[in-house]
Formats: sequence, C-alpha cells, structure tokens
Amino acid sequence: MMVPIPPSLKSSQLASVHRMLSLNDETTSTTTSNGPPSYTTAPAGTSHNQWKLLIYDKPCRSIISPLLSVSQLRSRGVTLHLLISSEREPIPDVPAVYFVEPTRSNLSIIAQDCAKRLYSKVHLNFVTKLDRGLMEEFAKTVVQANCLDVIASVHDQYLDFVCLERNLFSLSNKEESYVAMNGGGVTDQGMENYMEEVAYGLFSVVGTLGCVPVIRCPKGGAPDMVARKLNRLLSEHPNTNSSKSHHNRPLLVILDRNMDLITPIQHSSTYQALIDDLLQHKANRVEFNATIGDGDKNGRKRSTPKRFDLDADTDPFYARHKFNPFPEAIESNGVELQEVTTQENAIRSKTAGGTTEDDTNTNRTNNNNATTDPMYNAASDLANAVDSLPALIEQKKQLEIHTRILEAVMNEVAARDVPQFYELESALATGQFKNDNAKAKDEVLALITDASKGNVEDKIRLVLVYCLATTAPSSDVTEVATEMAKALEMRGTTATDSKSKDATNSSDAKNRGILTKEDRVHLEKGLNAIEYLKSLRSMQMIPNMSESLTSAQATVSPSNNHRSSDMLTSLYARASTQATGLLAKATERVSTMLGKIHKHRATRVVENLCEMKPNTEDDEYLYLDPKVKGDIDVKSLRNMTRAPVRDVIAFVIGGGCYSEYQNLQMIADDRRTITYGSTELVSPCEFLYQLGKLSS
Repeated sequence: MMVPIPPSLKSSQLASVHRMLSLNDETTSTTTSNGPPSYTTAPAGTSHNQWKLLIYDKPCRSIISPLLSVSQLRSRGVTLHLLISSEREPIPDVPAVYFVEPTRSNLSIIAQDCAKRLYSKVHLNFVTKLDRGLMEEFAKTVVQANCLDVIASVHDQYLDFVCLERNLFSLSNKEESYVAMNGGGVTDQGMENYMEEVAYGLFSVVGTLGCVPVIRCPKGGAPDMVARKLNRLLSEHPNTNSSKSHHNRPLLVILDRNMDLITPIQHSSTYQALIDDLLQHKANRVEFNATIGDGDKNGRKRSTPKRFDLDADTDPFYARHKFNPFPEAIESNGVELQEVTTQENAIRSKTAGGTTEDDTNTNRTNNNNATTDPMYNAASDLANAVDSLPALIEQKKQLEIHTRILEAVMNEVAARDVPQFYELESALATGQFKNDNAKAKDEVLALITDASKGNVEDKIRLVLVYCLATTAPSSDVTEVATEMAKALEMRGTTATDSKSKDATNSSDAKNRGILTKEDRVHLEKGLNAIEYLKSLRSMQMIPNMSESLTSAQATVSPSNNHRSSDMLTSLYARASTQATGLLAKATERVSTMLGKIHKHRATRVVENLCEMKPNTEDDEYLYLDPKVKGDIDVKSLRNMTRAPVRDVIAFVIGGGCYSEYQNLQMIADDRRTITYGSTELVSPCEFLYQLGKLSS
C-alpha cells in the first residue's frame, strides 16, 4: 500500500497561487493521492489560461517572487506584473488579477482603477481576510462610481506568508519584529494588534497546508497570546471539526525569541548560514562583489557586482550541501565540477568523431554479438550523448555559480578570521568554560583586542555571546566592551592623519583611531546592544543561557566527530597537491569549522515535545487543540497513548535565522518532517542592530 506523501508548505502555497492566476477556476485543478492538488497549465492564451495582468503590492510581491520566475509567470498567462502604487496605463481588453493586502489605501486605488475601467475585468484576491467594514466601504464606493460590473470575483486567499524553501517560511511584512515586540513605546493595544496579525499569519500557514494542528507553547508572554488567538480562529473555522485528518496531526510549536538570543547572533559554520551572514542575502537572492583578473601593475584588482538566485528546491548542489560544513561544500563543489567537466569533454569527443577507450570496448562487445548492429548502437550512443549534453552544461553552470559564491564567502572568512570567532563562541555557548569566568574573559579579551582579527561587528557579536552564555558579572561585561572599543580606536591612522605634519612628528601617530564613519555607527549600535542585554540579564527577563546550554555538550553525535575528522584529513590530502587555490586556502583557514555541532535550544524543546519526554517542556507547555474546548492538562494525557508526531511546525516570534532552521533538521528523519518559520528571517548583523535600537 502506497503511503500518502504529505504536501510541503511551498508546494501547497504554489498550488494556491496557481489557482489564483487561473482566475480561481477550479476546473483546472486535479487531485493526487500522494501530494497537494496540482494545477494543469494549459498553453498561455487559451480559454483555461488566458492572458492577464498581475497587480500586487510590495508585501504580496515578496510572496510571489520566491515561488515563480518571470518566465513561469508568463507560462501562466501573466503578460505584465506591476505594483499597485505605480502609474499604470489602461489595457481595456485584458483582465487583471489583484493580489494585495486588504488595506484602505489599496482598496481606494482599486476603486479608482475600476472607475477608470483600466481593465476589462478585475479579480480581487486579498492576501488575508478583508474586514467587513472595509468591504462595505469599498462596495459603496464602487456602486457610486457605477463600475460594479468590472469586478468579476473577490477572494480571501489566506496566503500571508513568504515561503522561501520547501519547509522554510516567514510572515509577510513583519520587519524588525523583535523591536516591535520589545520596544519601550509599545502599547498594550499595539501589542494586541501585532499578536493578532501574527496569529492570522499562522492561520494562513496551517490553512494552506489544510491541517488542524495541536498547539504547544510556553505559558505566558507572546507565544501564549498568539497560540490562544490562533486556537480561536481555528476552532471557529467551519472546516475544523469536519477535517478528515484525525491521526498524525501536525504539532505546532510556538516559541519566543528571548528563549535563545545566542543562536541568531553567533557565527556559524555551514554553507547556507554563512552565505546569509557574510554576503548580501535576501529572499533567496545573493549579491556580492567578485574580483576580476590578476590585478594591474600596482596589484589593484577590479571587482564587479554579482547577483545569483538560490533555490534549494531546484538546485541539487545547494539542496545537498546547504546544511553541510563550509569546507565540505568547498570540496564537494570541486569534485562534482571535475566530474561534470570530464563527462562533458567525453561527450564532445564523441560528437566530434573521436573514440574513447570505453567506446572501443563497447564496439568490441557489440561486434562479438551477432544479433547487435554496431552502426545502430553507435548512432544510438551518439544521440543519447547529444541529448544529455544540455543537462550537463546546465549542471556545470550551476556548479560554477556555487564556485563563485564559495570564493566570495571564503574571502570574507579568511579576511576576518571567522573560524576563530566561531570556535570561541561555540565553546562559550556549550558551557565549555563552565564556571571559569576568568578564563572565558581572558580568551574573549585576547580575540577582540587583536587588530588583525574580525571586523567591528564580529567583535561585538562575540561580546554579546559572552554576555549571554556566561555568569560573568556586569562589571566584567562592561570591561570587555570598553577594552574592545579602545582596541578598535588604536588600530592605526587615517590617510589624512599620516600626511599631516603633526601626525608625522607625533610619536603616537600610528595609535590614533581610524574607525570609518560606518564602523563608528556599527560600534555605537553594538555598545547599545550590549547595554540592552545587560539590562535584560539584570532584570532576569531572559533565561540563564549558561545553564540551559551546558546540556548541549552531551548531544554531539560520535558519527559527526568521525565524519569531521575524515573530512579534515581529506582536505589536507587534497591541499597537498594543490598548494594554491580555494581548497588550500580553506584548509588553512576553516579547519575548525568542522567541529562538533550541538543542538540549539529550539531543537531540544521540539525534540522533547515530539518524543513526549517527562520532566521536560512537555509537562510545562500549554496544550491547545482547536477540536477541544479549553486548555488540556498534559498530566491527564500521560496515561493515554498519543499518536506519534510525524510533522512539526516550529515557529519563532521575534525573528528567526538560518542557523536555527538548519539545527532543527538534526532531529528530522524519514519519520518526521520539520517546517521552520518565524515572524521574519534576520541575519546576525540585522538582529544585532535590532537589539541596539532597544537600549534606553
């Protein structure tokens, strides 16, 4: 019996968008027993896939962009896609699909478009629920303008989230969510409204998946508020009690960012997380400056901006290696690129009339077989080779893109000595210093005062981890921060200072500060972030990270140690024959990035809830079931057989990161899938600046 394959969040959202672009024509859909509904794509311009315009606002554009490329939109009949706020010319012979937030300003623009009759028909699709008051106001405006006949359909789509990968999402239009929740000017009503928006976003997620989850979260605070609002929305939804899914319902775990502030700040060692940390990376697009050539006679190298789209669902190399240690990704890229190049050369040799040793052996075998026509086989082999060449070229092109990205990451890693920060932060986070605060302080001071190591942000992040992961008194944290600032000011002189007479004659000229204006801004924000965390610690508003993370040392897998050792040996062996190049550089610089990987706080919580471990969060967390009224006492469930957890949605309020997403996959396997989401995805430096904004 074939076991049904549950649809991924991305495939389900894509199916909903496809239906919307088909003008919500259900006749184009077909259901499958092993996945989400699929939608046939008739040729563009036909009756079931007519030409159309797509009008969206910026939040909805961010939803569409990771799902469909320009060519894919065109295959779905979209000739133009335009922002609703832009100046648009009338195209009266073509229908328009609007995909926007249900705001008063958007509705006003739509009413004006209808009054001007810019398009033959308009199909209105709101990303979330259209408020009844706004709907009545809009209807009144349209009737008064005598253009009601232009509106062909109105739909609430409940797609208010951005799905970047198969099992990765963030909520739409929730920037600086940690500031929005923790800022001093946040009113009770403002917090209530924000939690309502988050709950509606999660309602869109579970609605798109077509499931009714069991909800778990810590009691009190933002997760409790969101969980109860979501529980009410689901329980009042007409499809909740009629859902056919009674077994293996997903587990939705709602967490607070304050539960673990170390993970989004500390340096990482895996390919995808390093891309997000060290390069410009947003919505699956990475940008960086790549050097060109060997440089001029003065050694100056030219650089050119590069921009690539990364999609783990369509890029095999990225899918295989995004969670792997960075050195392993480097080596795999070299091996795979060499293999593809060899195959390409072999095929080109065949098409050019050459004969390889394998071809000779094949022909000899065929000639000994009386029933085989050698000429036919040769022609067949040639045809197969020609057919496979485009796929090989595309694979090679994709690998070469990753080579450039790996080089860009490697340049940053080498220039800033990122592995040293990663290694010390990991030691702090896993409690390796235990109660030896003096040793921890000395090692942190040694690294942040070394002028050759890291940039301003690297040093600040290390101090923040030191503040969060140890029991060091605030006076020690203040001293470390002060010494860091002094060291940054003493790195050298500016070009202007070095040319001045006073600077030349001064014995301490080379000790004058050279921080650029940008560095000073970063330092100021970083010092503010340190002060904010010190205040949180003093008021005991965040858990004791040093205690909660010490247990992570026991979570290291022996197989990981063996694999890391083998990987490092392989790197050294290959580097010995390649004295120059990316691999040799990686071996020298990033060997410590093959170290042990421990389970982060969110991973341990989700694992305890999935396995229903006693004396853990499973006993303490709120348990809500939209199919059952009121709170459920977990103790009463201890004597009952609970269905095993097959699917998990782990959601973080206050910002998530790729490191946490990757770490959660440690407990995913053939029996369990884990989808990770957050109010927004932030890079370490972005989160650092959010912390800096909260200092009073």
